[in-house]
Amino acid sequence: MEIGVDTFVETTPDVQTGETISHAQRLREVVEEIVLADQVGLDVFGVGEHHRKEFGDSATAVILAAAAPMTKRIRLTSSVTVLSAADPVRLFQQFATLDGISNGRAEIIAGRGSMVDAFPLFGYDLKDYEELFEEKLELLLKLRESEKVSWKGGHRPAFTNLGVYPRPVQNPLPVWIGSGGNSESVIRAGVLGLPLVLAIIGGSPLQFAPLVPLYKKAATRAGHDASKLKIAVHSLGFVAESTSLAVDKYFPPTQASFNYFGKERGWGHYSRSQFDAARSLEGALYVGDPETVANKIIHMRKHLGFTRFFLHLPVGTMPHEDVMKAIELLGTEVAPRVREEVARWEAEERAF
Repeated sequence: MEIGVDTFVETTPDVQTGETISHAQRLREVVEEIVLADQVGLDVFGVGEHHRKEFGDSATAVILAAAAPMTKRIRLTSSVTVLSAADPVRLFQQFATLDGISNGRAEIIAGRGSMVDAFPLFGYDLKDYEELFEEKLELLLKLRESEKVSWKGGHRPAFTNLGVYPRPVQNPLPVWIGSGGNSESVIRAGVLGLPLVLAIIGGSPLQFAPLVPLYKKAATRAGHDASKLKIAVHSLGFVAESTSLAVDKYFPPTQASFNYFGKERGWGHYSRSQFDAARSLEGALYVGDPETVANKIIHMRKHLGFTRFFLHLPVGTMPHEDVMKAIELLGTEVAPRVREEVARWEAEERAF
């Protein structure tokens, strides 16, 4: 059972001071957060991709590469790469380079992204949304399978028998599919035999349970060993020494962020009652002291069967020292509890 963190390098106004942190400062903080995550024994750290002023994560591989020489074992992944608006050749080269610098710890989580800011920036039409993703995923997988590739598609210049370098340490370079719960994405991941990440940020996580057998069934029909496929969950949350402290620190920036971006998407006002419901055992927020957060991860692991859990933090802008403390608690107190319980289940299953 892997436990990790992911971040979008947010630079929204601080709800306490009204000030907005610079991209440069937040980037440096994120590198420190990755290094700490490695030191406290977390398994993976992910950095998202956005192309607007509220985020500093437009060059994911560069951020991860900055932390790579200062870390030893933690896996370094995009979370997610907006593949539809990327050049798969350059993407592969960037993450193969990261894989070399980290000595085989790079991963790509490929998805469409929940925001569409990359499309106009890189000259793509949203009407090609589905076609772009499918075509570019096909090319990305070809690039990791073979040193020399020939390609012809509708959204990128063709090339014939060209090598793409550097080659990664890992063979193949891990590529996951990120999905917000779309059944077609889940089935595609299964058919391709690729590991799956489910972004569960609202509602009840248990609503995602039917997607797991759908994924495994698609994989089995395509000839893959479904028992070997990995499933991850990405959810929002925060850990502090006590649940009351976690709530007090986490609710204000979370509410501000949800309301800020909710204006664009037509969401209603995000209330305290919604927040409290979401942090209940059946809700999508993992907020509390280490025992509370660990118990919730264990509960959802029983129902969803995931093999990796990403805690996304922070939402909005939070003091760097609070984020660092949350990472420390996640690695030193939450993760050991979860791993011990999951190991106990697995031992009991082997006994039978």
